[in-house]
Amino acid sequence: MISSKMVTDEKEIVLQDTLAAYNRVIVAFSGGIDSTLVLKEALNVLGKDNVLAVVANSELFTDEEFDKAINLANELDANVIGTQLDYLSNEEITNNTAQTWFYQKQMFFTRLEEIRQEKGFDIVLDGTIMDDNDDYRPGLVAKKEAGVVSPLQTANLYKTDVRSLAKKNGLSNWNKVPSCSVSSRFPYNTKINTQSIEQVMNSEKYLRGLGFTNARVRYHGDVARIEVPKDDIQLIIDNQDAIDDKLKSFGFNFVAVDLAGFQSGRMNSTLSEEELAANNG
Repeated sequence: MISSKMVTDEKEIVLQDTLAAYNRVIVAFSGGIDSTLVLKEALNVLGKDNVLAVVANSELFTDEEFDKAINLANELDANVIGTQLDYLSNEEITNNTAQTWFYQKQMFFTRLEEIRQEKGFDIVLDGTIMDDNDDYRPGLVAKKEAGVVSPLQTANLYKTDVRSLAKKNGLSNWNKVPSCSVSSRFPYNTKINTQSIEQVMNSEKYLRGLGFTNARVRYHGDVARIEVPKDDIQLIIDNQDAIDDKLKSFGFNFVAVDLAGFQSGRMNSTLSEEELAANNG
């Protein structure tokens, strides 16, 4: 019987062979486990001088996440640069339409292509994995249009495979909780601005300070809806008065806890089948 480890090791060989087909690559680097594995394997296969990690900062991601990504790339001894994106200059994004993910990724990949051409690299790589095909991902359409390659998908790697290989390769963030654009905290067709973004970011930072490693604060006007894993809901209740006071100090009038627990992509459940099909391309 073939073990799962043997299968994962074989996938890693495919990943390395995929990377070896290029001379110089740019890695769209977020500091998440998927893009970290791509960066690590690219460095191993192609060498430091032939790999450039690019980290994007914007209004929709925290400066903390940006700094962590830069530091992690440096820890891996990679060449790394940061770039600033103004997502709120796009009306589709500020209005948080069902196509907002497409426009965010389009803006991101356009910037990476500019950097690729300027610095003479072969291709842009990202950390898309096989699991991403099962979710609402209009950004995949933008990726395809931009000609970005996803080597983890070429190697048929799922999240469990990625974590296994990351741990094997000694990556410090092998069990990191995924992060996401703060626009995911807002219902579709809700206008986003710097004030509401700050409310959400400050609220989530506060919850992280209390020890919640996986918490989302969904924005519903004057209501903050907290999502944490079901096992952590009791901890929210134990700290309810402090949490209520703090989130109200950030501008919310009411603070609620979602009894269904944390669910990635929760806002996508409000989209119709037609919207899901149209925006997934």
